[in-house]
Amino acid sequence: MQREVAAIYKFYRRHKRMPTYREIAALMGFASKNAAYKLVQKLVREGVLQKDKEGRLVPNRLRAEVILAGVVEAGIPSEAEVAALERLSLDETLIEGNNVTYALRVKGDSMEGAGILEGDLVLVECAEDAPVGAIVVACIDGEWTLKYLREGRGGRYLAAANPRYPDLYPSESLRIGGIVRAVVRTY
Repeated sequence: MQREVAAIYKFYRRHKRMPTYREIAALMGFASKNAAYKLVQKLVREGVLQKDKEGRLVPNRLRAEVILAGVVEAGIPSEAEVAALERLSLDETLIEGNNVTYALRVKGDSMEGAGILEGDLVLVECAEDAPVGAIVVACIDGEWTLKYLREGRGGRYLAAANPRYPDLYPSESLRIGGIVRAVVRTY
């Protein structure tokens, strides 16, 4: 089963979409789409794949679990505590609940004080509201941005995590599109 899952996810990473039943049949060497359909049903039952509201396949787990190997000191050096403590699912760690989550690539430096740098990916949970203090993707007067949601005497506004940028107060509208749940940075 691991071989089949690996092949489907490899296709997903390469093409940025899930394969069709015909493509799954070709990947697995099946003679018919019916065999691919049966494999997909099994993977859905096992929670590896799921179907969205329109019936399209979507990955349920984007990656196998990784081993949480221990703790390493980021302050004063000490002996590393390395042991296979537990297995950690990156999907479950980074994506909470069943809400729709999407990724955005960050452009600009207004959130660098929050540790969000240009080129990073932010994982955003769809939401129409957010608690004050959350980092949000919001539409202010018709333009989208990534900022802290703040509240003052004049109501809600957006604030950067870089002192070079002014606070943004809506003159017409402020609409929340989602809450940032994680930052992904590759080196």
